[in-house]
Amino acid sequence: MNMPLENCPALVLNADFQPLSYYPLSLWSWQNAIKAVFLSRVNIVSEYDRKVHSPGFSMRVPSVVSLKNYIKPALFPAFTRFNLFLRDEFSCQYCGSGRDLTFDHVTPQSLGGKTTWRNVTTACATCNIRKGGRLPQYCHMYPSVKPYRPTTRQLNSNGRRFPPNYLHDSWRDFLYWDSELEP
Repeated sequence: MNMPLENCPALVLNADFQPLSYYPLSLWSWQNAIKAVFLSRVNIVSEYDRKVHSPGFSMRVPSVVSLKNYIKPALFPAFTRFNLFLRDEFSCQYCGSGRDLTFDHVTPQSLGGKTTWRNVTTACATCNIRKGGRLPQYCHMYPSVKPYRPTTRQLNSNGRRFPPNYLHDSWRDFLYWDSELEP
């Protein structure tokens, strides 16, 4: 029996055969992968056993594609909630919890603090409420790691600590996770 096409994403590699990103893993739907093949934007590196058909055409669904043109990664990632959590490894920088994550302005906005990489840290809801609108020295709450502006490479490195629940066998030669996390 054929696997549903929805379960056939393609791993997208840059022209140097490195994933565009690790977390989230750079995946395209089977439709986007096939479209990119027809537009000559990618090379097919590996395929699923699953085929798609039209009246006069049949092809196997790509499982790994590589871009024909190298995309230079941005040196610094955009400041987003997700990237902040990834920088801080999905844990509260005050207590270490991974539950109910929010972000906290180390210098509160009410005291002139800006929403920047160097002033925002990951905090669980409990710690964020406990700290409130106070400076760290007044509530004796200091982030375990001083907030910093990460590079894209640092975020990709952090992303390797969180492998996805599903990895197709054809992807394994192109993905490098921390060895203690591999099945």
